[in-house]
Amino acid sequence: MQLIIGMSGASGVIYGIRMLEVLKDVPDVETHLVMSESAKLNIGIETTWAATDVKALADHVHSNKDIGANIASGSFKTAGMIVAPCAIKTLSAIANSYADSLIVRAADVVLKEQRRLVLMPRETPLHAGHCELLLKACQIGAIIAPPMPAMYIKPQTIDDLINHQVGRVLDLFDLDPGIVKRWQGSRHID
Repeated sequence: MQLIIGMSGASGVIYGIRMLEVLKDVPDVETHLVMSESAKLNIGIETTWAATDVKALADHVHSNKDIGANIASGSFKTAGMIVAPCAIKTLSAIANSYADSLIVRAADVVLKEQRRLVLMPRETPLHAGHCELLLKACQIGAIIAPPMPAMYIKPQTIDDLINHQVGRVLDLFDLDPGIVKRWQGSRHID
């Protein structure tokens, strides 16, 4: 399975990084990474990682300026794409098919080929314009999966929250690396 990971300039680059870390250990998954310049900047601001080390986690790395990359064509078969994190600017470009970068072009291709596109927008609060963009992206086929904490897993660390969200997104591609604490049902005490 070939899977595209896009990282754009929103806060929350750790979601894309963890996605790549987890996928590195999943057999038969080949990752194609595209990072915006803002994502590279945020890696240095938000984490102890360097952009070059994040690139090393991927099987293939593409320049966001390379509109001629293989992932820019529908004839290049992928299982789909995850944009983690997805900046509002990137969301807007995807929702409006404004493919001026490889992240947006690859997302547009995934949508036109009716493959799975998962967007992890990381912005709050949202105004009506953001909500309209989310709706429009959903209407054209994207799956909106904002990283929202699941408290039922009783997280002990931030990593617990990150891993759960990453695992839930990978569920959408039928990949289960064993990092999701599955709901077992409630047990009520009367």
